[in-house]
Amino acid sequence: MTVIGHGYDDNVGAPAYRNLIYNGAMQVAQRGASTASITTTGYYTADRWQVVNAGLGTWTQSVAADAPTAQGFRNSLKMLCTTADASPAAGDVMTVQQTLEGYDVQRILKGTASAQTLKLSFWVKSNKTGTYIVECADYDNSRSTSQSYTVDAVDTWEQKTITIPADTTGTLNNDNGASLGINFWLGAGTNYTSGTLATSWGAQVAANRAVGQTNLAAATNNYWQVTGVQLEVGPIATPFEFEPYETTLIKCERYFQKTYNDSTNPGTNTTVGAYAFSGTTQSTGLVLMPVLLSPRMRSAPQVAFYQADGTAGTWNYARSGATGTTTMLADLIGTKYFRARTGNLGAGYVPAETFGHWTASAEL
Repeated sequence: MTVIGHGYDDNVGAPAYRNLIYNGAMQVAQRGASTASITTTGYYTADRWQVVNAGLGTWTQSVAADAPTAQGFRNSLKMLCTTADASPAAGDVMTVQQTLEGYDVQRILKGTASAQTLKLSFWVKSNKTGTYIVECADYDNSRSTSQSYTVDAVDTWEQKTITIPADTTGTLNNDNGASLGINFWLGAGTNYTSGTLATSWGAQVAANRAVGQTNLAAATNNYWQVTGVQLEVGPIATPFEFEPYETTLIKCERYFQKTYNDSTNPGTNTTVGAYAFSGTTQSTGLVLMPVLLSPRMRSAPQVAFYQADGTAGTWNYARSGATGTTTMLADLIGTKYFRARTGNLGAGYVPAETFGHWTASAEL
């Protein structure tokens, strides 16, 4: 028996590290537990899960304390429609998706004669029954395949298992770029539904991506929830691979880090965890501060700064003879380090302290 992974977990002989999905149990939510008025693409709550919204309604995303009973899950990712769009325009899109970097998907052996079948399993709950589409997308080669599943009962947790066929065409890049995506469709215009569902791998054709998809945005208060998302190599869906919270958090921090405590939203009014630095201003009145990133991030991140009171873009400072706020910038940004720098604090070669929060994002 060939074992892909680095050991075994508690599921009787099942190899560990078999789940390619990050944060499938929705335990880590560094950006916060709930975000309202979502009309655009972005990362909002549960780490590694991105909303793609192009014109299809307004939504609240939350990490809900609601999950299937007796399965070991406590949380789920919930999308709630707050402004309906019963007649989507042709180009409208609404998906919840996770994108995986090339380094993590080489075991699939895609694009080779030994290409592997994938098994996707998850728990889903919705008030709107019907057909839903989940898509596997190869971003390196512009290929995809889509499979359907059915929400059969209202307000009921149901487990679904999807087989994603092997693809001997299109080798995935062995790098830190976006290679493979799992896209849960929640609604789409005719640009994505007017063809024939692409149940086999092929060059991605927009019209074939989401054929038959139920429009969750058809009415306000429609909702869709998901948890226990697992993507594994092989034809068999094994029990969900639970891992320690710390392990999931560290994996997610390759893509997003912050100074705030785990459960504190960026931009919150708090001094807890704030980065404080004492030094001496340069001749031009600047203070330069080294910041180490741990773990090393996927790529050089985008850095944002917040005052302790939540104001974006600035920090507080105190120096000999003055206090105030200063605009913050980051430079020398790498995957392990960046330098934070103040604006001119008004005097050179004087003792100064600066403090505030930062976030760093290297999402795909």
